[in-house]
Amino acid sequence: MGILSRLLNRNAPTPAKRSYDAATPARTRFNGGANRFGPYGSETAAANPSIRSRARHAAENNGLATSAIAAWVDAAVGPGILPTSQHPDPETRATLDAYFSQWAKRADASGRTDFWGLQAAAVRAERIDGEALLIWRGDRLLQIPPEQIADLTTDSAVSGVELDDDARATGFWVHPSRPDGMNAQYASPVFVPADEAMHVFQSNGPGQVRGVSALAPALLALSELDSTEDALLTQTKIAALLSVILTNQNDLAGDDPLQDGQGLEPGSILRLPGNWNVSTVAPQQSQQAGEFLQHLTRRIAASVGVPVHLVDGNLTQATYSSLRAALVSFRQRVERYQFQTLVPQFLDPVWRRVATMAALEHGLEITPALFAVEHIPPAQPWVDPAKDAEATITLMGAGLMSRRQAVAALGYSIENLDAEIAADRQREADLGLSFGNPSMEQKESKA
Repeated sequence: MGILSRLLNRNAPTPAKRSYDAATPARTRFNGGANRFGPYGSETAAANPSIRSRARHAAENNGLATSAIAAWVDAAVGPGILPTSQHPDPETRATLDAYFSQWAKRADASGRTDFWGLQAAAVRAERIDGEALLIWRGDRLLQIPPEQIADLTTDSAVSGVELDDDARATGFWVHPSRPDGMNAQYASPVFVPADEAMHVFQSNGPGQVRGVSALAPALLALSELDSTEDALLTQTKIAALLSVILTNQNDLAGDDPLQDGQGLEPGSILRLPGNWNVSTVAPQQSQQAGEFLQHLTRRIAASVGVPVHLVDGNLTQATYSSLRAALVSFRQRVERYQFQTLVPQFLDPVWRRVATMAALEHGLEITPALFAVEHIPPAQPWVDPAKDAEATITLMGAGLMSRRQAVAALGYSIENLDAEIAADRQREADLGLSFGNPSMEQKESKA
């Protein structure tokens, strides 16, 4: 029956395989195109735990993965994305900004960092784990690991996320745990309403309710790179073992030169009697190993969306033009992440909550204007500060950029900057000091 079954099915198509490669034990490259990818909801939910575990291992043990994650966090939040009120009343703006600044210092319920540190922690978790979950504890925020979201699917919940008819998250089923997360078994899940939690993840497609690590496309390449480096290292060690072997064909009664499990050592000279035969393995050094390792490194960098020089720190072949081209596309990708993921899922909800607390404390009217806010990302480092500054001045002079935009690009609030400049000018006048602009003075003297 077995033979007959095999004969009848010998021409049957290869079963389709639907999965993330990073979530499988091994990958078959040449399988006739049998790999398939199903709906984002089911695929991401099934792959998330396995990928998350492997991504954490890579982030904590592989230097390239560590650098890639750090580069993304630095570019996305740096010292922190600063919210500034856009309320039409100047006094209300000042009150809201001052209240948020004070709240940010005590925002972390664990007391280990502030709101800016929570931003970096949330982005790092989203990049490695695929998602970050923060819940309100009174007027403070507590970050909890994503594995505490219950693996619960019902008529209205998918992978622990409660959904309405429009697929909007209305809450989360979360396992309580000790604050240190050291308990072996989680308690039964409790429901946390959506307005009491912030779930940060980058959606890859419709139907996705749980995130997948940004390292997923790179995990196999990272593993291959580690294996290749180990093989090359072993090859080099073996090639250095043998030095000189002397054989005396007339001496047939010599002792074993490798007694008691003795091994070969670099530069050793072995004298063998005639009754011993020697077979050696002389591995050839790969002439293209360096190019292949560089190829894998570039592939890893492309997979995580970070310029390769920020991953491996190699600037030997870099030029001004190549660095600028790489950073421009990188900044575009980071900016999209900031304003399409971080702002709607994390920063805007936090501002609404804190602005409401400020309104209740200071007796402000709660209107839509209370929640108007501008989030100012950190300034991106310049490749050539002089050239970039000159380009900005040219754009402003041609009316193609406002001063507010230029100041925001530097990571500052224009109102705070103007207030500081006015205070500096007043202090200089009171002390009888005068500081000119060296570049302007030079231009005037030449004129």
